Amino acid sequence: MSEPLLLRAAPGASADLFHAVPLDILDPFLYAELDDRRFCVNSVLERDRIEALGLGIEVLDPFELGMDELLNAGVGFLEAEIECDLRALRQIGMEHAIVPPEFPLAWADRLREERLELRVDGEAFALRRRVKTAAQLAGIRRAQIAADAAMTAAAELVRELPGGLTCERVRAAMQRVCAEHDAELPETAIVAHGAQSASGHDEGSGPIERGGIVLIDIWPRDKASRCWADMTRTFVAGGEVAPAELQEYWELTRASLESVKAAIRPGAVCRELHGLSCEPFEAAGKPTVRTKEQGTVLAEGYYHGLGHGVGLEVHERPYLGRSDEKLLAGDVVTVEPGCYRPGFGGCRLEDLVLVTEDGCEVLTDFPYELSP
Repeated sequence: MSEPLLLRAAPGASADLFHAVPLDILDPFLYAELDDRRFCVNSVLERDRIEALGLGIEVLDPFELGMDELLNAGVGFLEAEIECDLRALRQIGMEHAIVPPEFPLAWADRLREERLELRVDGEAFALRRRVKTAAQLAGIRRAQIAADAAMTAAAELVRELPGGLTCERVRAAMQRVCAEHDAELPETAIVAHGAQSASGHDEGSGPIERGGIVLIDIWPRDKASRCWADMTRTFVAGGEVAPAELQEYWELTRASLESVKAAIRPGAVCRELHGLSCEPFEAAGKPTVRTKEQGTVLAEGYYHGLGHGVGLEVHERPYLGRSDEKLLAGDVVTVEPGCYRPGFGGCRLEDLVLVTEDGCEVLTDFPYELSP
């Protein structure tokens, strides 16, 4: 039996609550799990949709908990909401619960005043979402199909280099393709050219020049499931031969990517995978976060972590950096090494990977070549 838990948020804004109640409800509400039962405090406006999920969630209506009485007595709406939630918890017999780090302070203060023990446990909530449900995994696969299609459209533009091609035009073309696949691509998707590609999260802007570096990092979200994908490729505009320095970065990055994918399996330690990803760069004399002096900022070489989990958030646990977390079957993670030099540019290659019972499945289906 799992530990009692509480959430107080809107599913539209909270991945933890959407995982439990997969509906785009805009207004926040209380959700509880206790003794294998699930409860939420919500009105008749949402009751039918919640019950239609078939998840056995018992809906407690605030008006049955005394909302009329409180409001008619002049109690402010915030205080009335908290009081109704407190009454609901008394009714179901909850005495203690774990909550996520972002649990609202106003509720925490009042519940603790009433001797309901709350304990913040971010780890427990992260673990709830790491192993993907069948519906979530299907959504991730759809999002990745949209990503592959969008990257195909971008690669064609970068190769053909029509007059006046800009980063903005490439980004807009990818957004249109994602929309055709019932996915949405944020405005912050990265299409960085030239020296911009050395700055990790520079969105990129302006005209793309023939023979220049174009780094494209996109993360579409499947509309139906609200699950994300994530991928990166690096190109040379106009299909030109890559500069020698970029070619070296690409070869090191490919070697890093392939060595890590071969080692991904349940029980693999994130810190060890990150270390494995550093080895090709370090052997070539490139700096990494493992070799830099502690407390200093690294802005060249392989200066970032290996990857991260993907699901209802585009960046979620596990983090494939210097962490002792172990991979679980059902994790979906990115593998995204790279190498960069300020003033020149860089190369990053990113695949989306599902951890299986005996290894991994690469969900990304797009080639790595610099000249598309």
